[in-house]
Amino acid sequence: MTAAGMRRHDNEIDTVMQALGTAAKGAARLLATVPTEKKNAALRLAAQAVRARSAEILAANARDLASATDRGLSKALLDRLTLNEDRIEGMAKGLDEVAALADPVGETIAEWDRPNGLHIARVRQPLGVIGIIYESRPNVTADAGALALKAGNAAILRGGTEAVNSNRAIMACLADGIEKAGLPKASIQLVPTQDREAVGIMLGMAGIIDVIVPRGGRSLVERVQNEARVPVFAHLDGICHTYVHAAADLDMARRIVVNAKMRRTGICGATECLLIDRAVLGTHLKPIVDELLAKGCEVRGDAEARKADPRLVAATDADWGVEFLDAILAVRTVGGLQEAMDHIARYGSSHTEAIITEDPAAAATFLNEVGSAILLHNASTQFADGGEFGMGAEIGISTGKMHARGPVGVEQLTTFKYVVKGDGQTRP
Repeated sequence: MTAAGMRRHDNEIDTVMQALGTAAKGAARLLATVPTEKKNAALRLAAQAVRARSAEILAANARDLASATDRGLSKALLDRLTLNEDRIEGMAKGLDEVAALADPVGETIAEWDRPNGLHIARVRQPLGVIGIIYESRPNVTADAGALALKAGNAAILRGGTEAVNSNRAIMACLADGIEKAGLPKASIQLVPTQDREAVGIMLGMAGIIDVIVPRGGRSLVERVQNEARVPVFAHLDGICHTYVHAAADLDMARRIVVNAKMRRTGICGATECLLIDRAVLGTHLKPIVDELLAKGCEVRGDAEARKADPRLVAATDADWGVEFLDAILAVRTVGGLQEAMDHIARYGSSHTEAIITEDPAAAATFLNEVGSAILLHNASTQFADGGEFGMGAEIGISTGKMHARGPVGVEQLTTFKYVVKGDGQTRP
């Protein structure tokens, strides 16, 4: 393409993106005051459309999977991309569950009276326009659109090339619900081009997009964090740890560790590193490894762990702090609670950590002192999910410390304003 042709191409994409942004901004103003019943109706109608069009969605997904397989996408990415009847029903159920959630818009978070008679209230309001940039998982189209809408926001969705057909099929269902409920057509929009330039334009749309949520691999999230001129809710990696403490029940530890690693290996809440207390290495490791190996998991261990169970592959320093997103688990022996917490502080990504123990004091110390966004006691890290938290769905897990943290649901997609009522007060 000539230089002039490239400029014309870029200008065309810029025109498309600016039109999406202008339409979204107009829709956001209307959505901020739309009655709850109307938003809920749109979501329930969209859920009905997802169920009614499941065959179309599966056919679209099959085309995406065939293309992704030809391109050599990893097993983890293929798992994220794959839809089936259960996952489609999960999307529809998620839309219904978001509809059933309390509407955060207009909620009074706090209120108080001043000595001068002023009444001050902190009230939730929508963020405005939310840009979601995501890869692989087509269910994000439904989840992100639903959460943004319920919180009174307009959404601009930019899905990955690998899921283009699936995303369009799901978007058609959302559009159906929006239209039938009488909401603005631009309430949820899917970027029509797969050109990477569209992402760059979104990241620079300050004044139009109020927040960007990236959901995908490290390269995508790093690009968004480095280039965005608008606020970002993000996490780079899901390097999750499960710590089997000296007072862990063996059967519970075995069940939780296997689930935390193997239920779905390609999600950000999958455990990537098992920390096991030296005091129970001889009793707890082998039964856990037995089941992991039976399920096809490669287990890599340090020298002590390998001495306790020679079936483990030798781990290296490069295996700590890694998001495998595959049936691979790193195992490290620790000398107690403090050493486990030190390892997490050094190698973790502030996403999700779990402790398995019957010692309430040890659990309390772990939950109080580990600084990750999600902490669990005697439960699998795979519960790191907005739906499991009762949020209906989530746009992603934020590991930052500003505004949203952990699962990003409807409340996290709002901000607040102060409403001050007086009866004629003037400031002296």
